[in-house]
Amino acid sequence: MSTVAEHSHHKLKTVDIAYIGLFSTLMMIGANITSFAPFMVVGGVPITLQTFFAILAGLILGSRKGALACTIYMLIGLAGAPVFARFGGGFGHILSPTFGFIVTFILAAYVAGLIVERSGTKKSYVIAALVATAINYLLGTNWMYFAYKLWASAPDGFTYKLAWLWMMPPLPKDIILAIFAGFFAYRMQKILKIIPIK
Repeated sequence: MSTVAEHSHHKLKTVDIAYIGLFSTLMMIGANITSFAPFMVVGGVPITLQTFFAILAGLILGSRKGALACTIYMLIGLAGAPVFARFGGGFGHILSPTFGFIVTFILAAYVAGLIVERSGTKKSYVIAALVATAINYLLGTNWMYFAYKLWASAPDGFTYKLAWLWMMPPLPKDIILAIFAGFFAYRMQKILKIIPIK
């Protein structure tokens, strides 16, 4: 009897590792999706899917496993693998003004997972995705602003307002994707039942 229980417990861990690895890989693909789908460059601006997959990781895997998937993605990139946007990688990337967005993927996934763990309604999934998107924008944009002011070479005339203006073009896309992520994750949770809902 104990052998069966141990086997089941081991199998659950294996499945968790597989899902975490899957979402880490999806983050890598999402960072450079335009390399595989050039039509996703709109007006010269590449549409990345990192935020979408980070939020989806939290919604489907839960707070801890979702955050872990994003953390693994970040560590792989810092170790030198070209998995960040524009195939960037290496520890020096930590000084990039946009590195804050990568860090906030972890928090966004964790918060999204935390919200749906407390309430499994369709509405809570959409709200969780939108809250996670807001976290990514708020913390990532502020990190970028202070990075330019403190250690990176800021463009001429760079201001806090300009930093936010830079973020306006991808915002509608990320809001739409967040809503889609909420509905999609809700349906997937009904099938996969990975996280317990309180």
